[in-house]
Amino acid sequence: MSRSRVLVIGSSNTDLIVQSERLPRPGQTVMADTFSTLPGGKGANQAVAASRAGADVSFVARIGADAFGLQALCCLEAEGIDTTFVLRDPDLPSGIASILVDGRGENVIAVVPGANAALSPVQIDAAASLFERVSICLLQLETPLPTVLHAAGLAKEHGVPVILNPAPGRELPPQLLSGLFLLTPNETETEILTGILPDTEKTARRAANILMDRGVRNVIITLGARGALVATVRETVIVPAPTVDARDTTGAGDAFNGALAAALGQSRPLADAVAFANCAGALAVTRVGAQSALPRETRIRALMDPQPQ
Repeated sequence: MSRSRVLVIGSSNTDLIVQSERLPRPGQTVMADTFSTLPGGKGANQAVAASRAGADVSFVARIGADAFGLQALCCLEAEGIDTTFVLRDPDLPSGIASILVDGRGENVIAVVPGANAALSPVQIDAAASLFERVSICLLQLETPLPTVLHAAGLAKEHGVPVILNPAPGRELPPQLLSGLFLLTPNETETEILTGILPDTEKTARRAANILMDRGVRNVIITLGARGALVATVRETVIVPAPTVDARDTTGAGDAFNGALAAALGQSRPLADAVAFANCAGALAVTRVGAQSALPRETRIRALMDPQPQ
């Protein structure tokens, strides 16, 4: 099967990760176990995830002209990602994310956007030629909303389907939701968008229907270890996820979305693409970090189609 061509527009951060047996309560200090500095950011993570899952990826982003930015750029290029339109801002620092992970793999994250906040519609227009040679466009919400809206509109003009991963969660304008090919919220983001916590299949179906009523063509609500609910105009189904031992959930959503874009870019059926993405997300939580934990296509396929012993 030929490689898909995926355009990812979004953030690039450096993750500053502290691992501790438990997360501190407000006002509490805990003694942690390890500290590491790793490349991250939802946009960059999803670009790497899509590349490792079998896609040819172009990435549009804004980073600082600092050590963190240079390191991020080197990591992207080492993955074979086209970084022609990754701009190094001379005035703003690169984005960072401070991540605390506990012994169960749960995390809390604080993001300082830095140069990500300056990613502009003008920069998207400068990269408009990319829309002419990709099969799918993947967006998130760690860059300014007007830029996300502009990118979605430009993709529509070029007939390129858009996947929007609405993370971090926030309310979204109707003009962004209307006509989206695919929206991929998790449980928290779904509640923000619809007012419904999808803690059961029934409530997940209700939430998905609300989003489709707002003009989204297809909805995937990721449900962690329970898999993902896939809602289209024809059917709504739960696609289960494989069972794994979780160490760090930091990059699970990014692994899912990147792998999903890679699979859909090959024109694979939606349910099959979600099963592939579920395996990518499951593998990601078995390792520490975001980009460092993202699985390659061979591992994803091995988990998806295990060989008999």
